[in-house]
Amino acid sequence: MPAQEATRHGRGHALMRRWPTAAALAAAALIWGGGLGDPDEAVSGFGELLLLLALEYLILARIGRRGASWPVVGSMVVAMAAIGMLDVVPLSAVITAAALVLLVWGAFAEAPDGRAVFGAQAAGMVGFGALAFASLAVDPDLGRYLVAAGWFLHGVWDAVHLKLDKVVSRSYAEACGVIDVVVAAMLVFLL
Repeated sequence: MPAQEATRHGRGHALMRRWPTAAALAAAALIWGGGLGDPDEAVSGFGELLLLLALEYLILARIGRRGASWPVVGSMVVAMAAIGMLDVVPLSAVITAAALVLLVWGAFAEAPDGRAVFGAQAAGMVGFGALAFASLAVDPDLGRYLVAAGWFLHGVWDAVHLKLDKVVSRSYAEACGVIDVVVAAMLVFLL
């Protein structure tokens, strides 16, 4: 294989390994293209999604199956859509109830990856949940910055998990980290 072809092949392979980043940027473009809409609704919607991000980590720490990252997030999206269509109970209430069940379960049952890993995810759920709920309780302008901070910090959370190679799959941590930081920037600069 000539040197130029080998270099192109190497670059192509490197780009293919970054598919999670490409997928996250495509998702961000869809969000941006669709517009963020009414600022109050954006704060509320992105606050609920922040809860969902933390819940996924808690679920995966509870079941101890990093390979289930994408199926779990897919299932959560389907469930979120169904709950939204039913419009009977707020999504945040469902997420909070699910988190409480997992937290109680984790308090009494040994976690597959150990108590320290589950405890870190429990702390993340509480911290991100506090930011999400605080954003709903304050003036919408301040709420926007609180939600943006939560999304940015969740991007850092993803980066730490990517580096440690823990709890979620590497591809999920990469994609989630990219979208989190982009959404945080959109909330700060485009809303």
